Amino acid sequence: MKIEDYASFTPRFDLFQYFQGNTRGWGVFQDRGGALKRQFVVDINGVIDNNGELVMTENFVWNDGEKSQRIWRIRKTDEHHYTGRADDVVGEAKGVTYGNTLNWAYDLKLPVDGKVWQVSFDDWMYMQPDGVMLNRAKMSKFGITLGEVTISFQKR
Repeated sequence: MKIEDYASFTPRFDLFQYFQGNTRGWGVFQDRGGALKRQFVVDINGVIDNNGELVMTENFVWNDGEKSQRIWRIRKTDEHHYTGRADDVVGEAKGVTYGNTLNWAYDLKLPVDGKVWQVSFDDWMYMQPDGVMLNRAKMSKFGITLGEVTISFQKR
């Protein structure tokens, strides 16, 4: 897929506008065979700081009772590009947006069975009417797909 192919799609997705304030997401993780492995709810609070960065605090509650938090610091570098960082992200995340779509790519340090794996995420977010955004992410390691995360977001 080429992100530019979405330039005419609406409603237009503005990452900073959408994630300012409170947003809730409902998600699932499926393994590469499609089996549902985990479910979660994520509450997000976003603010623009004095440096013009979007600071997004994500609080996850997983269906097995685990709780986790990620704090993103996102900078808009030009009309279509973003960079982001978080404590469990390796290096910088890169984002490109056109029309209603954002492609967000990054490597994440993921705890698995007492070890930490470095996995790659390729997120595709699609703005929908009525404040809904759909997110589909492929997770891979060494180019091999491990699974997919699907999330539906709603502004609060």
